Amino acid sequence: MRNKRQLLIEQLDQKLMKFQESALVLVPTKGWINTIRTTLNMTRDQLGTKLGMSKGAIQKIEEREAKGQITINKLKDVGQALNMKFVYGFVPNDGSIENLIRLESEKLARKIVLRTNQNMKLEDQGIGDEKLNDTINDLANEIKREVRKSLWD
Repeated sequence: MRNKRQLLIEQLDQKLMKFQESALVLVPTKGWINTIRTTLNMTRDQLGTKLGMSKGAIQKIEEREAKGQITINKLKDVGQALNMKFVYGFVPNDGSIENLIRLESEKLARKIVLRTNQNMKLEDQGIGDEKLNDTINDLANEIKREVRKSLWD
């Protein structure tokens, strides 16, 4: 039975799936604003007029975007002036939120079980590799199911 957290994860993964392909798009060297403006054969003066700014201010905006020093609100404003929608978001490196949680759960479970097993070995009570792997998998599944906050420590 799925709990509320699992349902939220599934819903977010469905929304983010649409962006997986776009994550492969590289930002142009001069930034999107400059690239789109020049592709549209629009001058800085013309874009400036739409934004109520000078040609020099548009140049600064383009430079700040290329350096990654521009605000999201400014990008939205420029998008509106270009009659385009500004899109912003994050896409998981490993394909989905579920995979991200699974990998982190396995990492945390391994850390906990190996630390505990080390202490048990010192007392001559360590467990074998097969039992160790089973214990790691069981704990990882439990951590994944609960999505513990400690997962992100």
